[in-house]
Amino acid sequence: MPAVGIASGGDKEYAGKLTGYVLVTCIIAAMGGLIFGYDIGISGGVTSMDSFLKKFFPSVYRKKELDKSTNQYCQYDSQTLTMFTSSLYLAALMASIVAATVTRKFGRKLSMLFGGLLFCSGAIINGAAKAVWMLILGRILLGFGIGFSNQSVPLYLSEMAPSKFRGALNIGFQLSITIGILAANLLNYFFAKIKGGWGWRLSLGGAMVPALIITVGSLILPDTPNSMIERGQHEKAKTQLRRIRGVDDVSEEFNDLVVASDECKKIEDPWRNLLKRKYRPQLCMAILIPFFQQLTGINVIMFYAPVLFNTIGFGSDASLISAVITGTVNVAATCVSMYGVDKWGRRKLFLEGGTQMLICQIVVAACIGAKFGLDGDADHLPKWYAIVVVIFICTYVAGFAWSWGPLGWLVPSEIFPLEIRSAAQSVNVSVNMIFTFIVAQVFLTMLCHLKFGLFIFFAFFVCVMSIFVYFFLPETKGIPIEEMSRVWKQHWYWKRFVTDEDYPNDGYEMSKPTTVKTV
Repeated sequence: MPAVGIASGGDKEYAGKLTGYVLVTCIIAAMGGLIFGYDIGISGGVTSMDSFLKKFFPSVYRKKELDKSTNQYCQYDSQTLTMFTSSLYLAALMASIVAATVTRKFGRKLSMLFGGLLFCSGAIINGAAKAVWMLILGRILLGFGIGFSNQSVPLYLSEMAPSKFRGALNIGFQLSITIGILAANLLNYFFAKIKGGWGWRLSLGGAMVPALIITVGSLILPDTPNSMIERGQHEKAKTQLRRIRGVDDVSEEFNDLVVASDECKKIEDPWRNLLKRKYRPQLCMAILIPFFQQLTGINVIMFYAPVLFNTIGFGSDASLISAVITGTVNVAATCVSMYGVDKWGRRKLFLEGGTQMLICQIVVAACIGAKFGLDGDADHLPKWYAIVVVIFICTYVAGFAWSWGPLGWLVPSEIFPLEIRSAAQSVNVSVNMIFTFIVAQVFLTMLCHLKFGLFIFFAFFVCVMSIFVYFFLPETKGIPIEEMSRVWKQHWYWKRFVTDEDYPNDGYEMSKPTTVKTV
């Protein structure tokens, strides 16, 4: 196998700096991640509340109460509740396809506005639910909202940010997701203690708060110069570009944006265009990166955390302590990624995080397999043993949070040329939602049947995805987004799909083949 070529930043760099204006707009836009994170965190907590189960899923509640088995592998295996939770992702999948057209023809901020309004509507219906059909309708609207926001926010951030700071500003989206998860877990804990058993209404209805943040934010945010040019607003785009870059001379970047837009207008069907040979590298990344992101095993790790914290001795507070510790690690490690992604590069974080997750999953599998065994009996798990496992779980969460967590959204959003950007981002979101749905549907059943072997199952995929990144993903750090396509022409493998006619002037030279050491 040939050595791996890594794209350097090249000698083309647009004028501009990180202005306060861009920083504020990106922070507001990144809040779109709150609605996704809040939903991820709130779903599991609500479905574990007895009052919620008794009202909407009485058969599941009776099964839970009658089954006194100590088998930790199978006690949560319920396809009914799993379908309720994961149905949202099918709605998000459908919405992302529509959102691609809205984002391209009407701008990124309008797509964000739709996302906020739909999510807010779903939250109101869920909070006031009287019957299962209201819950399902609310979940569908929540899914539509997530589909629109996940389609537009990463694109918005990548287009607004200067190339040298694009990674850090884009990861603000993932940071908002982690904050949303942590906030939801904390609220679930306290709402579950409300007397009268109506706390679940506050948990579900509370989704209105992050929805209103992104809704109001989308009304005050400016649109991106890329989107303005795409819709023929050249003078407004140039004025906006000067403002966000903080310099008067933006002619080079502006001209490149216009050229990219002109190429975009020649495309009658961006979906069909996406299948062209020269876009093969981007299409593969749009499919494989979100596919791998969902197979890192973060679900199985987060599932076991409360069980282990309970074993350590936190008792009824185990779920809260688990949420606080793993959630805090998640947020802190995402901040590390924000700091280092534009300094160390995407590949190093991918490879280091992958290696870290692989080691932790093997260790946790061995520890849980040795003590839980095949019958799932955790009665005799020593406290010191559980502490060791929890340390490795936190180390795993950190590895995910500064690699595949944020980079799974960053890299796809920055590699697409304008003419296929909306369609390709829709593919990225759709694949992410499809496999989030599949993993959510089969995870508990796989856990029940594979037992601790499920850790090994995900560890295998972590190994595969790390090898994929090492050989097939070029470094994109510091490369202007409208020049990104050219890195594929110098890559040892992808260059066979890209000809001189596709990109006649090489904007970037590849560095000499190097070996990237994993940590």
